[in-house]
Amino acid sequence: MALVHDATIDPSKQDLVDAWLPSRPWAAGIEVTAKVGEYRFDDPDGEVGVETILFSAADGRLVQVPLTYRGAPLAGAEEFLVGTTEHSVLGPRWVYDGCGDPVWAATLATAILTGGSQAQMYFERDGARVDIPPRVQVRGSGDPRSEVPAITTVDAGSDQGAVTLARCGDLELVLPRVVGTPIEVEQTLTGTWAGGEAVLAGLRRTTG
Repeated sequence: MALVHDATIDPSKQDLVDAWLPSRPWAAGIEVTAKVGEYRFDDPDGEVGVETILFSAADGRLVQVPLTYRGAPLAGAEEFLVGTTEHSVLGPRWVYDGCGDPVWAATLATAILTGGSQAQMYFERDGARVDIPPRVQVRGSGDPRSEVPAITTVDAGSDQGAVTLARCGDLELVLPRVVGTPIEVEQTLTGTWAGGEAVLAGLRRTTG
């Protein structure tokens, strides 16, 4: 479950992404115009927010930006810092590109390997839970009985055109930043949204 607070965020997620994208080689020429939707995963420890946002671009492309939200800086992840923001309920938040955050990697790998889906978002009104209909629904290709290796670090990450690779031990997570970019993987995370469907991420095992 992902609790959505009735809060203000300054600067907003859109502002943070707008300022960060020009520094990304894969985002050359991309100007995002609107948010299409998002999907979230649950951090088992309840400490880190994990969200991937799909943005439409002025040229018609669709871009996905995985973000993690933390209450303190992530040691050694300075190159993945998107920015900082003030959350009116949670206070200061450090926002990271998910591809460099082990919590994002662990939640994504779990969803892919076990056939998992996005977390149900909700807010609270007068003490009652109100579910938020998902705008993006995702499903992993794996099996609920699959074993998921522990991921505590992202050992290496690199961009190959519009695709980012995140190496985590014997696993490599593959994220097409521009939705629809072909990827070669063993298992997948497929997403659907109003008017679209695509493979949003994948996973393959490495051999050293």
